[in-house]
Amino acid sequence: MLNPLAVELNRTIQDTNPHVFEMLSEKGKRIYFPTKGILAQTAEANGKAINATIGIALEDSGSTMILSSINEQVVLNGKDVFSYAPNYGKPELRSVWKKMLFKKNPALAQAEISIPVVTSALTHGLSAAGYLFIDEDDTIITPDFYWENYSLVFDYAYGSKLRTFPMFNDKRGFNTDELRRCLLDGPVGKKIVVLNFPNNPTGYTVTNEEALITKDIIVEAAQKGNSVIVFVDDAYFGLVFEDGIFKESMFSLLADAHERILAVKFDGATKEDYVWGLRVGFVTFGCAKNSPGFYSALESKLGGSIRGSISSASNLGQSVLLSVYGSPTYESEKAEKFTILQRRYEKIKEILDNHPEYLQTLNPLPFNSGYFMCLEVKNGKAEEIRRLLLDKYNTGVIAQGSLLRVAFSSTPFNQIEKLFDNIYSASKEID
Repeated sequence: MLNPLAVELNRTIQDTNPHVFEMLSEKGKRIYFPTKGILAQTAEANGKAINATIGIALEDSGSTMILSSINEQVVLNGKDVFSYAPNYGKPELRSVWKKMLFKKNPALAQAEISIPVVTSALTHGLSAAGYLFIDEDDTIITPDFYWENYSLVFDYAYGSKLRTFPMFNDKRGFNTDELRRCLLDGPVGKKIVVLNFPNNPTGYTVTNEEALITKDIIVEAAQKGNSVIVFVDDAYFGLVFEDGIFKESMFSLLADAHERILAVKFDGATKEDYVWGLRVGFVTFGCAKNSPGFYSALESKLGGSIRGSISSASNLGQSVLLSVYGSPTYESEKAEKFTILQRRYEKIKEILDNHPEYLQTLNPLPFNSGYFMCLEVKNGKAEEIRRLLLDKYNTGVIAQGSLLRVAFSSTPFNQIEKLFDNIYSASKEID
């Protein structure tokens, strides 16, 4: 039997947009945020002279109990580091991130979206949303070049099945025709799509034209009666190095595209702000048919998933970011780091242009953004080349099927030329 709180949330979603209610998994329909339990009673006791509700240790003075040897490692106020953060995330940070989303995505200007919910970085966000929307044997549509963690997060955890399509067409662009075929194939019903740009592993982002075509295809699927959930994985958002490439999130085109489309944006500070260890991410919902109560209900269900797994994300990480986002040098510092990555990207382009002989054994896949680029090994022996690079050339890359993934994000500029020379030399040695 459903908890009354879950029934209430389900009714709110159903009353506003029954299509989105149909998208929820069985777990998603059952989940709720415990607004009337311990958390609610703690909130009611806030400010009382005697408050014996809080599950943290306080000094007799009322301040947070902190070991001096740990406290001296941080400069933030102790309550912003050692106390629990709210389950949905710090309200101030959620508000700031939402404002930043509109600033970074001008196409969102007229859209009504939810308040971002804080997760323990992007992987946790994907998992928490998977809890809400993925049932066993659901099919998830994604390009054939995808982050391998999707298999763990979606397939092994929730029993879904990835259905892939060739990412690139014969013109070396995004394969919108195959995306359309996958979306419109089979009976009308619930469809789940994952879009990841800049893409891991290829480092490809759709062009402006491809972005609009992709939106139109998803809208077409919705117009035919499908309820489409689009997971927009924006882990590497903002790292676009060429003109004519779509610099906004696909979320900005889909957040208010159709009442049968629910866009779910996954992003965070990890790559955008170069803070991998802080583990702060965000999940944001967008749908054309919405209401404040509708979004609040989805946030509550997501909050319930978070509450039931990790309780809440790092208070320290959130507090650090909240402080940084108010810094007058924040934007200029980000621009400086972007320039370093773009310079490495341009160096690789130059090397590939200057060495046509590399094409004898290696085929560079299209790339224009992100952290990575991929070399397709023509004889398919990527793992053998990777091993030889380790053993003979003192060089490490990632082998994925017939691909070698090169992370220029972590390769110093002055080592890039040697890196590619080593890869080519090793590839010639492996027949």
